[in-house]
Amino acid sequence: MLLFKHIVWLYSKSRIPQIENYSKRATEIQFRQIDQLLHTAKKTIFGQEYKFSTIKSVETFQNRVPVHDYETIKPYIKQQMTGANNVLWPGRIRFFAKSSGTTADKSKFIPITRDSLKKCHFKGGWDVLGVHLSNNPRTAIFSGKTLTLGGSTQINQLSPKSYFGDLSAILIGNTPSWVNFVREPHPSIALIENFELKVQKIAESTLHKNIVALAGVPSWNLVLIKEILRVSGKERLEDVWPNIELFIHGGVSFLPYQQTYKELITSPKMQYLETYNASEGFFALQNDPNDSSMLLMLDYGIFYEFVPLDQIDRPFPTACTVADVELNKPYAMVISTNGGLWRYMIGDVVEFTSKTPPKIKIVGRTKQYINVFGEELMVHNALTALQQTCTQTGAKVIEFTVAPMFMGSNTKGAHQWLIEFETLPQSIAEFSALLDKNIQSLNSDYEAKRFNDTVLMPLNLIVAQPGLFYQWMKQRGKMGGQNKIPLLSNDRKYMDELLEMNSKLNQNLS
Repeated sequence: MLLFKHIVWLYSKSRIPQIENYSKRATEIQFRQIDQLLHTAKKTIFGQEYKFSTIKSVETFQNRVPVHDYETIKPYIKQQMTGANNVLWPGRIRFFAKSSGTTADKSKFIPITRDSLKKCHFKGGWDVLGVHLSNNPRTAIFSGKTLTLGGSTQINQLSPKSYFGDLSAILIGNTPSWVNFVREPHPSIALIENFELKVQKIAESTLHKNIVALAGVPSWNLVLIKEILRVSGKERLEDVWPNIELFIHGGVSFLPYQQTYKELITSPKMQYLETYNASEGFFALQNDPNDSSMLLMLDYGIFYEFVPLDQIDRPFPTACTVADVELNKPYAMVISTNGGLWRYMIGDVVEFTSKTPPKIKIVGRTKQYINVFGEELMVHNALTALQQTCTQTGAKVIEFTVAPMFMGSNTKGAHQWLIEFETLPQSIAEFSALLDKNIQSLNSDYEAKRFNDTVLMPLNLIVAQPGLFYQWMKQRGKMGGQNKIPLLSNDRKYMDELLEMNSKLNQNLS
């Protein structure tokens, strides 16, 4: 363990100054990334189709290559999946991360190249450790092990020479064996298909280990923590693992879970570090414990573009680079990567909180919003308003989703909230009124539509039965990993499914 700390210390000593250079050289670093990407891929099928060898400027690149979503880039990925060489990136791609995304029912297969593994995903992991060590020179994180709760799928054979699986399974399968000395659980447990069985086995196998850090998605890690406490008979996690000091989290917003974590882990040395890591790449990490924004990682073999939301449906939108963005303005993030994704709209909406260095926060998804009535409600509005309301009422929320209630011949529209509480407020009516008021204070468009109930009536809140969202995700086969509850929907598909299940749970209880 001491040797590992020394290795990370040597790494951070040279790496941290490079990261600090982001403040002065962000544009230069990013333009070098796109030059390297175009040069490397110029002889691929995609590179020849768009004449990468003749592209000498970002402007030419943006004018020549259209913005892609998964459906438009899928034909190239399918060629790679059948074993074709030099399609989107040089060579043959062996691994594909299977990702369903947040709202899509169909699976996506994201190519994982050797370059994206080494220069992006693994580099991000090293930088997380380096940043934590730099911020906490006396950290004890290297005295024990990090418990990583990843996806629930093995690596599966796709064709004679290619494989697919959850990103975490691919990362585990490609990391050196020595990593098992600093990480739990053992791969034989980490890759168990059944999520509930995996959680049980992790709890049994790590109960008496020296776990110093956790890593994973807040919602699924909360399931694990509660199982650990149940098995151990303890009330606080530090009573099980006295040296616990860090939770490296990402995948979903931490806001709805923050208070619960603070109640289950009361140790004053506990810290939380957010990362922005997806199948498509490792994009950002929280480098300042006192600032919830994340530093955009500029030298991972990724070129970033940012598209204003009113242009996301255009094949050639006016896209900003890190040099051109405005602060506190929502943008859809577009990436070109050493994984062979070109001008790919990942689906996340971000805002910049700083330009020197470039720091972002995730504020929503391009397909997760409600704008049926012109109210333009984004995920960050809903999360912030919900957190404020919980603070005001003492309530605690486990999961929630929101959908529109459409206008009828004699009825106006409204937003319907389905909330599963861990701690109920004293008055659901008061909670609903406060939540509606808080949304109005955060979103002027929603406030205008709510004025005198002109367009929108007060929100409609339904209390979900305990375990509803967990059972719904289990029924859909979306347990663990990066599977997420769709928080906002512009239609009622998910809401109607959940309400039907909630009604059956109600009937079973009565």
